[in-house]
Amino acid sequence: MSSRDRIYHAVERIPPGRVATYGSVAKAAGLPGHARQVGYALAALPDGSPVPWHRVVNARGGISPRASDRTVEILQRALLEAEGVEFNARGRIDLARFSY
Repeated sequence: MSSRDRIYHAVERIPPGRVATYGSVAKAAGLPGHARQVGYALAALPDGSPVPWHRVVNARGGISPRASDRTVEILQRALLEAEGVEFNARGRIDLARFSY
């Protein structure tokens, strides 16, 4: 199984209404210390992929900004809120409450 496949499998295990950090996904995929690789793998997902990419957030509980397209950030927040994940006034998720 490739590194990307292991990352996708780890992300697929995050249940609705929960989030994981890039670092925790890397660790679950057997790639500790490679959080950036998780980001690259998720960015490479084709449109319409069933992998719940939106459940992966940064270590501060925030949505990582994308330089090229802010609409992805808006979509990610909307998908998480639809699953019951709450954001505070600073746009962050309480990881103690919502982490997988």
